Formats: sequence, structure tokens, C-alpha cells
Amino acid sequence: MRRGTAVLILLMVVLGACGLPRDTSSTLADVRGGVLHVGVTENPPWVTVPDEGPPTGAEITLVTRLADRLGARVEWHPGSESELMAAVKGRVLDLVVGGLAADAPWTEEASLTRPYVTMRTLVAAPAGVRVPDDLTGQRVAVPGGTADVAALVGEGATVVAVDEVTGREQLPVVVGEWRLTELGLTPSKHELGATDHVWALPPGENAWQSEVEHFLLKLSHDDVVRVLVDAERTEAAR
Repeated sequence: MRRGTAVLILLMVVLGACGLPRDTSSTLADVRGGVLHVGVTENPPWVTVPDEGPPTGAEITLVTRLADRLGARVEWHPGSESELMAAVKGRVLDLVVGGLAADAPWTEEASLTRPYVTMRTLVAAPAGVRVPDDLTGQRVAVPGGTADVAALVGEGATVVAVDEVTGREQLPVVVGEWRLTELGLTPSKHELGATDHVWALPPGENAWQSEVEHFLLKLSHDDVVRVLVDAERTEAAR
């Protein structure tokens, strides 16, 4: 090989390496084969934090898969979103999960992944029930005390508050789209909202964020639906 060609190849390798994502600290290196410190905040079925024992939920399953891939042991740290975001900003935590929305006001505290799934909230119909084109005055069942109540009022519907939608209400219901098949519901054209879901990581940990996003973006919508359904079934069986 000519000397000039060898120098050029070496230069290309060096410049390419400079473009690799790097951590400001060493989060990815510390997590790999070590301990993954994860903040968890209550938001079923994404995350459920019991009074005793480890957390459960769809994102607990996903984090565990990520940890297995990295040969890491997970330590769970429950808390409110504000507490956990302060901790991830200070690099006390490596990750925060809990059904976080991409438009959450945490951009100054943490680095958010790109959205890995979008989940819609819909008005749907049990068997034998028809959802009219106009919801004005229409009785619709919705879990009480949720943001979906306000969205439903905005559609002009009459709210019928329930503890949980079962699909046996004999009237239109409000559900997350992952529950449609399990409950035998037919979606209507009425979409009350859509949430882009993300995870939160320490700012500046680019190699770590690249690793997490690579894992998340390989998930299909159906993959996430399956873990959500499994999480709700597990919770219902308790």
C-alpha cells in the first residue's frame, strides 16, 4: 500500500472516531456490566409502584430487557417526576421512566429520548353499541378523575364516570388504543388525544442516550401494545 493512501485511511478512521457519540461522564461504561439506576414514577400501566416489592408495568419490562442486554443489574428508585428529574440532572440516576410525554416540561432538567411510541386515546364501542358522529349529549363512560374527562366534556358529551372501563358498559367508552382488542371494542373516529412517549436521561451522556434510543427505536408499536396489555393483565390478577 502506498504511504499516502495509508495516511489517508488512518485520517479517515481518526475523524470517524471523533464523530462517535461520547458521554460527558461515563454512564454507558458504568452501566454496562454494572448497575442501572432507574427512577420510576407511578403511571399505570406504564409503571406501577407498590407499597412493598419492586415496581411493575410495561416500562419496567422494557427497562429489564435493556438491562439484560447490557449485563446490568437494575436498582429502582421511586419518586415524583420533579424529584426524579432533579436526580437525573445531577446524574444520580441513569434513567427515568413512567409513561413520560414528549411535551413534558423537563427539557432543562433531563435529556429526553426521541419518542418511541405514540398512543392514542379514543372513544370506542362495545359490541352492539353505536358511536354517533356527534358526541353532543351522548353518554360516554370514562375513568373518573382523569384528563380524559375534560377532553370528553370538550366534545359536548355527557360524562359517565367509572372506576375502570370493562367493555361491558353498554355505551361508548374512552380507552387507550392498546385496550381495544383485549376488550373487544370497535374504535370510532373520535380521538381525544395522542401522547408521544419518551424516557429521560442525564444531559450530555450522548453514548448512553444513543444506546437507549437504539433499543427503544427497534420496538414496534405492536411490541409496546403487548407489554401494556400484559401489564394490565398482571395488575388485574393481583
